[in-house]
Amino acid sequence: MAGLTREERLRAKTGLTAEQRTLRAQIAANTRWSREDPAESAARGQAGLVARFEREAREADPAASDAEIARRAQVAHRAHMQRLSLASSRARQQRQTGAA
Repeated sequence: MAGLTREERLRAKTGLTAEQRTLRAQIAANTRWSREDPAESAARGQAGLVARFEREAREADPAASDAEIARRAQVAHRAHMQRLSLASSRARQQRQTGAA
């Protein structure tokens, strides 16, 4: 499969076009959210992120107080969300310039 584009590899593997794969993913997402509360999932995800940042802060400075660890974790979480926002902004910009 060397020399094939990503789209060609996915098409060969799944037998689906990009549009069909998108529809399949949307069906799966809508089915999932019809069966569970998205707020609970989001809360679990956010709690996991906070735990990760707290763990990383504790590993960086084991002698820091709990309050300091919480502060550092909060700032790390904020930086993470800002990185996601920047990546999203760049992707939107590339789509707009690519389409124009």
